[in-house]
Parts: sequence; structure tokens; C-alpha cells
Amino acid sequence: MPEVQTYRVHARDDDRGHGHAVDAASFEEAAIAFVELWRPPVDADNEVSVIVRETESGVELCYRIDLDGGDATPCQ
Repeated sequence: MPEVQTYRVHARDDDRGHGHAVDAASFEEAAIAFVELWRPPVDADNEVSVIVRETESGVELCYRIDLDGGDATPCQ
């Protein structure tokens, strides 16, 4: 089982001050959990873009969450 880590997640268009701590096993899992819990604004394609930062390392990744299918893919 993957190790659970703490991530800070916020909507791509919000600043970091609007982020939330999410405990998850991966960046993708943290992105999806954030969308499920805090319901950030949705775009015209029924997708949400979020920034996920691993608190320990500071590594930051962007994901687009497809609300129709629940898939998380890296931002382009």
C-alpha cells in the first residue's frame, strides 16, 4: 500500500491561500479528493484545474479533473 502524504491543493485560478490540506497516496488522489470535498469552479468542458503541492518536498503539479469521468490528467 502506498504511503499517505499530505498535499496542499487549490484551484488553478486561486492563490495558495485558498488551498486545503489533503492526505492522499498520490498527487492524482489528492487532486480528486480536493474536487470532491471543496467543489471548485467548473469550466465549460465540465472540468476543474487544480494545483497539488507535496508539503514535504515542495513539488507542485497541475491536474485537470474531468467531472464526467472522474479522470485526473496533467495540465497542458
